[in-house]
Amino acid sequence: MLTLDGSMGEGGGQILRTAVALSCVTGKAFRLVNIRAGRRNPGLQPQHLTSVLAAQSISSAQVRGAHLSSQELEFFPGTLQGGNYDWDVAERKGSAGAVSLVLQAVLLPLISARAVSRVRIRGGTHVPWSPPIHYVQEVFLPMIAKLGSEAHIDLIRWGWYPAGGGEVKVTVAPAPGWGSLNLQDRGSLKKLRGISAVANLPLAIAERQAGELRRLLQGAGEDAEIAIVEAPSSGKGTFLFLVAEFEQVRAGFSSLGARGKPAEEVAREVFAQWARYQQGRGAVDEHLADQLIPFVAMAPGSSVYTTYGVTDHLLTSAWAVRQFVPRDISVSGKVGEVGEVRVV
Repeated sequence: MLTLDGSMGEGGGQILRTAVALSCVTGKAFRLVNIRAGRRNPGLQPQHLTSVLAAQSISSAQVRGAHLSSQELEFFPGTLQGGNYDWDVAERKGSAGAVSLVLQAVLLPLISARAVSRVRIRGGTHVPWSPPIHYVQEVFLPMIAKLGSEAHIDLIRWGWYPAGGGEVKVTVAPAPGWGSLNLQDRGSLKKLRGISAVANLPLAIAERQAGELRRLLQGAGEDAEIAIVEAPSSGKGTFLFLVAEFEQVRAGFSSLGARGKPAEEVAREVFAQWARYQQGRGAVDEHLADQLIPFVAMAPGSSVYTTYGVTDHLLTSAWAVRQFVPRDISVSGKVGEVGEVRVV
């Protein structure tokens, strides 16, 4: 059994999600201690527990320590099974925990299963400190499709912090074969597009968000198609998302509204993210860089991609994957600077 220290790197939930995903795929059991030791409320919180139980259900795993606030976990995977699954982050405790983070724990195993899977996940779809589901739809899934995966997400209902209550339906087909990835250059910019959304708030907020972002982009010599969306939800929230389609890659930039936060500030945050990426070098954005590692590690052959910003999340992801996969996984570059990920 592998023993992993959850306080390594940035000390968050990423080690847990990576470990359960790769345990399911490789068949290697693991023991994780000091779970989320770097966080204010360490141990398993609802979204982390849901990730563990979801991975358990698709792999018939035996698990010890799977309860709220647990700081130690043992996971013994069985046989992967595609099929129909239903997971709710708030099932054991009210939570707006991110459905995108639960998906990080199970997507690679489901792609590696032998049957099509249809999954419903309920929880937060657009919440702080996690990829919004639009990023998964518009950036992450199209990029791993380059490796040979086939997955699709339908957003049924939006879930905001603190109420949650969002819902997505995910269809995952087994990968017929994995390819390698070579992304060292973005290529030319083809299109900028996005959405500006509100739920149970005046539509004028979404229009102000979109208008300010268009104004900022036009000042930089760019233009974007931004759709105004009234989001079906039981809660209240605002969201602005911009996706950049290049010849070789996609990148995504987003911001959430908050009480007392002007719509124009939401737009300025999105524009600032886009401007840093556009003016920098490296192919993939900083979030995609760490999310890709488990997938390229399981693909035969060598893969390489550059990122405009090395992060602690990227270094932590690389470390966690090395524990399960006997491959040379290197990350060059300092945190905050341009870097390169190479899997040999």
